[in-house]
Amino acid sequence: MSVQRPLQALTKRTTASQSLYHKPRTWQAQRCLATVSNGNFVPPVTQDHTSSKGPTAMVFMNMGGPATTDEVGGFLSRLFADADLIPLGPLQNYLGPLISRRRTPKIQKQYAAIGGGSPIRKWSEYQASEMCKILDKTNPETAPHKPYVAFRYANPITEDMYAQLLADGFGKGRGGRAVAFTQYPQYSCSTTGSSLNELWKWRQRLESPTRNDNLGAAEAEGTIKWSVIDRWPTHPGLIDAFAENITATLQTYPEEVRDSVVIIYSAHSLPMSVVNRGDPYPAEVAATVWAVQQKLGFRNPYRLSWQSQVGPSAWLGAQTSDTVNNFVKKGQKDLCLVPIAFTSDHIETLFEIDQEVIHEANELGADGGVRRAESLNGSPTFINALASLAGAHLRSNEVCSRQMGLRCPGCKSERCLESKKFFMGQGERDNAASTL
Repeated sequence: MSVQRPLQALTKRTTASQSLYHKPRTWQAQRCLATVSNGNFVPPVTQDHTSSKGPTAMVFMNMGGPATTDEVGGFLSRLFADADLIPLGPLQNYLGPLISRRRTPKIQKQYAAIGGGSPIRKWSEYQASEMCKILDKTNPETAPHKPYVAFRYANPITEDMYAQLLADGFGKGRGGRAVAFTQYPQYSCSTTGSSLNELWKWRQRLESPTRNDNLGAAEAEGTIKWSVIDRWPTHPGLIDAFAENITATLQTYPEEVRDSVVIIYSAHSLPMSVVNRGDPYPAEVAATVWAVQQKLGFRNPYRLSWQSQVGPSAWLGAQTSDTVNNFVKKGQKDLCLVPIAFTSDHIETLFEIDQEVIHEANELGADGGVRRAESLNGSPTFINALASLAGAHLRSNEVCSRQMGLRCPGCKSERCLESKKFFMGQGERDNAASTL
């Protein structure tokens, strides 16, 4: 599919001079309320007395991870079924379950080695909750801010999160605002894109009158109004948080070698088939790395590497394990590993880096010189950054970034096109149901 066709499709509701990629789509100043058959207004969720626009649902989106070893099978099944993340071609429905079943015992052992499950839910819920507390003070006009977590492959999955939103008084004729806040700072169609596609799918199933015959007229009109924080690779607060943790780790090295420690930034890799269709992720990860290095004053040499390759197909490299091993073999034993695309600890940090990469480096003679900077987790600097970013988004009335509507040059996914059309269309005064 050419770039011109989706460009025209996404801009069909604008004039020829209005480009979605040069001007962010914004909310209308007047808030539409749903009506019932007798003409009476149905207010959008119960309002807080100090708030003119709240409450607001703040939905953290991420990959997720199994909380126990018993959940590993389901987690892997969903992961390998997702063609946005791991494209397996026309045999996806056959190969995905096969690979997940074969890998489950091995991955269960890995989760057992880090305490029996991933801590990503604990950290995500904590970060979202603490951010909302700050937002209630800094953005009282959209308060109260209610934290939610929507994982792509683990509990709480997107479907369950959406059902909880409806149960909590959003939608179903009551309107209300929700912000889909990706916890992948750097955008990829395989991560944030996949999560947004899943969110759009469940919105259509649960709130679209064309997909749900059980919706009444008022429910169809008073749906949840969504906006999206879809990327934030160089947000100053994010950069400060990374720089703080790197500086703390560098302080553990003797002063005479501290400035010669090589910083290895490690991010989750992507299949080259995804990279070659024009995915923005590698460039946005590199932008984060450059901004962090700039904050650190470029005192240390550095490299960017990629981890977590799965399967025999070509993935973006060089791999983190190879990078570390090659440096150690060359005599460069002082290395500071930085998980630059993750906002909390999970299997890629606690097992892959801590128990595989660093262990193998020590066996090659690193003698403890290879260390990892702490993940962002409960960092006050990071949580304040989340609140700053979210607060600015709420005040701006933008529904998404300028980049959101620009598809990858080689993208052929109709689901991606429809998802983008929906989220960008949330800036129209018309309710979403009328644009389907």
